[in-house]
Amino acid sequence: MRQYAGNRIGLAIVGSTLAGLGAYAWLRGQGRLFDLPPNTKILPAQASRALAAEPWLLWALALALLLLSLGALRWLLLCLGWGRRGARNGTGTAMLHVGLKGVEGLGRAGVRVGPDGVRIALSCPETADVGAVVSKLDHDIVGKIRREIQDDAPTLVRLHVRR
Repeated sequence: MRQYAGNRIGLAIVGSTLAGLGAYAWLRGQGRLFDLPPNTKILPAQASRALAAEPWLLWALALALLLLSLGALRWLLLCLGWGRRGARNGTGTAMLHVGLKGVEGLGRAGVRVGPDGVRIALSCPETADVGAVVSKLDHDIVGKIRREIQDDAPTLVRLHVRR
């Protein structure tokens, strides 16, 4: 759960910074900021002249900010679970953990049920006996989970071995 908290904190910091800068720019453009005269310069005169002489710099900055905003949008959508199929199933996840209780270092493990069937995902370290894990999944655990959740649904099992 910590990884999600870190993502949310990072998104909050980036989002509030960008929102603050956008509000400042809008207020500055409208001339409503702290009784500053509308002709007050934001940038030093030398930087203003350099930007006026080379207009492509502003276009490059706009492109970089656009790419940054698209990256932040992708990050947000992934954090919110966009693209994940199905809903979590606590019963299936509990059965998966009980069936694999002898595996040392078992990482993420979860069961999702969706319109396209049951999806089982788990992650284990490279030191684990992958053959034994697959054997347990194939002979015992997957069948029990399918009988408990949806007997006629196709099942996809993803096993990720961490380094």
